[in-house]
Amino acid sequence: MQTIRVSDRKSIGHDQPAYIIAEIGINHNGSLELAKKLIEEAAAAGCDAVKFQKRTPELCTPRDQWHLQRDTPWGRITYINYRHKVEFGYEEYASIDKHCNKHNVDWFVSCWDEPSVDFMEQFNPGVYKFASASLTDHALIAKVKATGRPYILSTGMSTMNEIESTVNKFGMDNLIVAHSTSAYPCPPAELNLKMIHTLQQLYPGVPVGYSGHETGLATTVAAVAMGACFVERHFTLDRAMWGSDQAASVEPQGMHRLVRDIRDVEAATGDGIKRVYESEMGALKRLRRVVSFEQNV
Repeated sequence: MQTIRVSDRKSIGHDQPAYIIAEIGINHNGSLELAKKLIEEAAAAGCDAVKFQKRTPELCTPRDQWHLQRDTPWGRITYINYRHKVEFGYEEYASIDKHCNKHNVDWFVSCWDEPSVDFMEQFNPGVYKFASASLTDHALIAKVKATGRPYILSTGMSTMNEIESTVNKFGMDNLIVAHSTSAYPCPPAELNLKMIHTLQQLYPGVPVGYSGHETGLATTVAAVAMGACFVERHFTLDRAMWGSDQAASVEPQGMHRLVRDIRDVEAATGDGIKRVYESEMGALKRLRRVVSFEQNV
């Protein structure tokens, strides 16, 4: 399996520690200070990266929804106005870039339209991610593909035919695949973690990971035990905060536990070669009642 370098700090691949992504997305609710606090908490938990979302509202919001009224933290405003409120511009992302470097954590985004790719190129991202909704947006994928950078293709809300069509069109060079189910939150019975193995078998050599939207942590840890090269979970300071993704997000204490448990699972996996460890010798001497097989032959 290939290893793909996604930053000066980290790579994603089967022979690497799981790359743990805290998806901030739009959980910052348009506040740079909140975004910085989330970066700090993700870094303190031991995450490798934080991820944001970048949109051009006029391109990503259906025109018939522009003037629908919506209750928001800024009062009752139109949906297109809300979409602008939660978008960061150049100054905010320049500040995010400096803050992530200060805390030794990678950052990147999911771009939802082609101008957003042009915008993000100013920051020399190590990797791009496509939201599951963009898997069939071949024009957008082509735009990112032309940058020559690695990209993560998320496969929620997609059929196998759609996944195979996109991968066949764009090839496996610089490709990283994420298994996902796009329900917020997702019930355990629909997580279908064995799809990690299916994708590994379908695309040998391509790093396969997991983007989860469930509540709880155990199933994300299980994804790593099943071979996921990276995991992504939405991240928030408080699940009770306003916003569509908050309820399916992990809070800081939970992220600390998630990172700890993933690293424990990685350490426990071993190499599959049976050996008697030094830590077992005391029990061996106290408890074994017969001489070893080797001594009897």
